[in-house]
Amino acid sequence: MTPGARASAAIEVLADIATRKRPAAEALKDWGLAHRFAGSGDRAAIGNLVFDALRTRASAACAMGDDSPRALVLRTLVASWHLTPDQVAALADGSQHAPPPLSEAELEGLRRPVPPDAPAHIRGDYPEWLDPHFERAFGARAGEEGAALARRAPVDLRVNTLKATSEKVLKALRRFEPSPTPHSPVGVRIVQAAGPGKSPHVEAEPGHGKGWYEVQDEGSQIATLLSGAKPKGQVIDLCAGAGGKTLGLAALMHNTGQLYAYDTDRLRLRPIFERLKRAGVRNAQVLAAGDAEALAKLEGKMDLVLIDAPCTGSGVWRRRPDAKWRLAPQMLEARLEEQAAVLDTGAALVKPGGRLAYITCSVLPPENRDQVEAFLGRHPEFKVLPWRQLWDEALSAPPLPSSDGAADTLLMTPLSHGTDGFFVAVLERDG
Repeated sequence: MTPGARASAAIEVLADIATRKRPAAEALKDWGLAHRFAGSGDRAAIGNLVFDALRTRASAACAMGDDSPRALVLRTLVASWHLTPDQVAALADGSQHAPPPLSEAELEGLRRPVPPDAPAHIRGDYPEWLDPHFERAFGARAGEEGAALARRAPVDLRVNTLKATSEKVLKALRRFEPSPTPHSPVGVRIVQAAGPGKSPHVEAEPGHGKGWYEVQDEGSQIATLLSGAKPKGQVIDLCAGAGGKTLGLAALMHNTGQLYAYDTDRLRLRPIFERLKRAGVRNAQVLAAGDAEALAKLEGKMDLVLIDAPCTGSGVWRRRPDAKWRLAPQMLEARLEEQAAVLDTGAALVKPGGRLAYITCSVLPPENRDQVEAFLGRHPEFKVLPWRQLWDEALSAPPLPSSDGAADTLLMTPLSHGTDGFFVAVLERDG
């Protein structure tokens, strides 16, 4: 496919997303099935263009004076793919499968910068209704923090120390030019190609099949490390899902003690069995989804309860940019109720002197600081352990300040830490 045909395809997919209000991945899959002539390189380029357009939808619409799929794609080719306006005009020449020629207004929009005094939600490319939450979290940096969440993320891997070392994984993936992550001692990072370039399919590599590593953002790795899981402990991953953090906990525990994995949704939990086997985890017991009786038997016995809570996912917009435009206030309210409920469930499992680690992939204060403060109001037997103390115990890399300025809880963001957005609060129960 020509570059012009790829741009036309991206416009078509974006129109489908806007009309049918569905995830971008579904729309791209359906387009691929209906256009089987498109090669893997074409599909990758079209997908990149669609996701990049969604990342910067607000700022592109501001510059173009138009939020149509065509305007977003044309602007993305300039702002994110670094083509010149003249190059875009040559691409959109009206030939077969290419977009129709540009108008003078479109050319002007491609040349127009986003005003530096534009509202934060425009500069930061996030929904306007989230402005108060971003301002609470970041103050004057709201626009810059949002813009960092709108950029492409690298591919981060967690080395499975039960089976491999960082050196072994770096060597196995050397053709992708990997490097150690800046903070996590078990992290490996691969920078994604720009523009139409294909991302490395690291899960198809032999090392992944052998259980040497798992795909996991460095922020998620750090959150698990800060939990303080120790060998021979009694630990439960209360919202285990597919098991990413469960695998990290097993490695921290050196495959000793007892690790429980639980989730209320059996479909989310289903992939964990294969992942545990591949990783060589022997100390984990997967509880039946929604088995309240099994949880009741663990009350007051856990050294650590890790809660990777259900949340809006605002911290992972780099990877799921379409999700931010589907997020609505009622969805946030639903997550807040779920978070409070799972925190109360987890509190009952912690033994005296034990810990509860509360983690979200969100940057919104209602899901983070507000939830912790409300929890402490309901459970005064807990106290927050300052995150710097936990960092010094678990990591050798120098700590960076929490993005929201807090001294007790940690908020990591792409702008401040180079990670996805993650919030971590570790609380200890009175002995």
